[in-house]
Amino acid sequence: MRIPGILLLLALCALVLPAHAMGKRQAQALGQAQEAFAAAVRWSDYEAALQLVDPEWLAAHPVSGLELERYRQLQVTRYREGTSSVLADGTVAREIEVGAVNRHTQAERTVRWRELWRWDAQARRWWQVSGLPDFWDGH
Repeated sequence: MRIPGILLLLALCALVLPAHAMGKRQAQALGQAQEAFAAAVRWSDYEAALQLVDPEWLAAHPVSGLELERYRQLQVTRYREGTSSVLADGTVAREIEVGAVNRHTQAERTVRWRELWRWDAQARRWWQVSGLPDFWDGH
C-alpha cells in the first residue's frame, strides 16, 4: 500500500518542481502573459494577441493583412485552457480548445491547439511562439 502513495507524491513533485524552479516572478509573468493572450483571443482582438507573439517567430511566419481579415470574420465563443507542462528546453506548453463562429456563415469551428511560451531572459518576459490558432487547419 505504500508504493501507490509514493508514486502519488512523486507525481505531485514532478508537477510542482518545474514551476518552483522557474521562480515566483517568472511564473507570475507567465500567468500574466497567458491571461493577456487568452483575453485577446477571447475578444477576437488578434492584433493584441500578436503583440504577445515572439517577434522572431513572426518574422519567420508573418501574418498578412488577408489572414487578419479572415480572423476578423470569426467570433470566438470559447477558450478553454487545459494542462500545462514544462518541456526540457524550458518552453511551457499549454493545451487549449478554442471555438469560433464565422460571422457570415454562422458555421462553428472548434480547434484543439498547443500554445508554446518561451522565456526571454534579456527582455525579462514571456513570448508566445506558436502564433494564432489555425481555425482552417491549413486550408
